[in-house]
Amino acid sequence: MEAKALRVSLIVGATFLMENLDSTVITTALPQMAKSFGADPLHMSIGVSVYIIMLAVFIPISGWISEKFGVKKVFGTAILGFLVASALCGISQNLTEFTLARALQGFFGAMMVPVGRLSVLKNTEKNDLVSAIAFITWPGLIGPILGPFVGGYITTYFSWHWIFFINIPLGLLAFFLSMKYIPDTNEKTDRKLDVKGFALSTIGMIGFMLGLESFTNDMLPVYYSVPLMIFSILVFYIFYLHTKKVDNPLLDFSELKTKTYAITIYSGSITRMVIGMAPFLMPLMFQVGFGLTAFESGSLLMASMVGSLVMKPATVWITRKFSFRRVLVANTILLSLTSFAMLLLFPDTPHWMTITVLFISGCVRSMQFSSLNTLAYADIPKERMNNANTLYSTAQQMTLGMGITLGAFSLKTASLFHGTEGHYNVKDFHLAFAIIGVLGLVTLYEYLKLSDRDGINVRNMKSRKRAKNDLHKTH
Repeated sequence: MEAKALRVSLIVGATFLMENLDSTVITTALPQMAKSFGADPLHMSIGVSVYIIMLAVFIPISGWISEKFGVKKVFGTAILGFLVASALCGISQNLTEFTLARALQGFFGAMMVPVGRLSVLKNTEKNDLVSAIAFITWPGLIGPILGPFVGGYITTYFSWHWIFFINIPLGLLAFFLSMKYIPDTNEKTDRKLDVKGFALSTIGMIGFMLGLESFTNDMLPVYYSVPLMIFSILVFYIFYLHTKKVDNPLLDFSELKTKTYAITIYSGSITRMVIGMAPFLMPLMFQVGFGLTAFESGSLLMASMVGSLVMKPATVWITRKFSFRRVLVANTILLSLTSFAMLLLFPDTPHWMTITVLFISGCVRSMQFSSLNTLAYADIPKERMNNANTLYSTAQQMTLGMGITLGAFSLKTASLFHGTEGHYNVKDFHLAFAIIGVLGLVTLYEYLKLSDRDGINVRNMKSRKRAKNDLHKTH
């Protein structure tokens, strides 16, 4: 891997860690924050929801903004803006101020995440893409796991304000390194922003996410949330039709004609929802179901983070040694099995067994996440990377957010089934994980459609030569 590509990947990976850590670290601090604001703890969920909504809304225009002003300039500005918003969150005096600060944080996060990934894609050769993606995706895996641990520790032994202030030194370092080492692509364009498309996508995404959120936090009555979701889907369909009529649409769905890319959007979205559910449900199961403290729960979840990190070097080797078809099919089965394995855990389960299950779960989620992120760009030409990256980033962010909501919905459904009426116990969490395990298996249908030669562009030369030889043998 070239030194330039390695530097860019490490810098972008650091900002991804900051963004992903920030998006999950507040979960264990919400009760203390509610007490500080004099607000109902249930209402604090708006701080999480508004952040996800802002990401989903503004990620689609990140591609246009990076083309208009340059990748390096936008990325650097997004880092600084994210730090300012983090500081505003830390000094918020009430729920209104906090919500506005989180909205601002979401806006700059929407610029930082996809633009950073685009910088990596533009500065990395195809045969190094597997390694580059590994460096920038592991933060997305450890952030949701490390977040509850860090948040619980800081909130318990210091103050909730510091969970936002810790972003500042890491962000400042990333900013100075990005200004020094990230190349300025100078690929500015004069294409106009698709204003109508932006308006339609904004209405569709905000409406859908609000409707989905209301199923778990009673934000809206069901007789409002269901029509809102139906209306939002209709608006998004109008947006889809609109993209076919303009030259430079906000989201270019034509990239879905590429088989490997389409599979990572369709089945990959379901997989990312499954991946996003576990980090949300596991801390709740340990604290609410098992009666552990936030710090004890976070300590156990470190095993999953270690599994994610340990798997990274193996991910590169496995992806190059075996086809994406074999990796995704086998790992999908393992992903579901690790969800079912959560049914074996009880409050009196030995710690070594819990740690083993969590470690394996981290390994499997890491493998699946990295494989999908690499396969997505395997057959996309460099000149179309911007459009593909924007659509993929939007789908990724929405589905990870939907995974958290779907995890909450699964738990609520389990509670209704068992008649516990929101007083969640161990059997509720077990049923929720069983639902996740079944959902994960749905993706096998599309992964089996892949051939052993799909995604060969991002594997090493030996793999490509072997595939060519296999192709000649079949003729």
